[in-house]
Amino acid sequence: PDKPITKKPAETRMGKGKGAPEQWVAVVRPGKILFEMEGVDRPTAEAAMRLAAHKLPIKTKFITREAEQAI
Repeated sequence: PDKPITKKPAETRMGKGKGAPEQWVAVVRPGKILFEMEGVDRPTAEAAMRLAAHKLPIKTKFITREAEQAI
């Protein structure tokens, strides 16, 4: 979390500057890779990522990188 969200107390008059930090959030832009796994078989990785995705408040997608062919 690197972005503070500020909020003023309830029933406070307008003005008098910005409110105190209420919470911290992390900005996740579309296309950002959140997790990378190595050394785990695909079904186990998909199951783990499915469980992790349910904890996140954003839409996620499971992608794989095919093994590079040696020339």
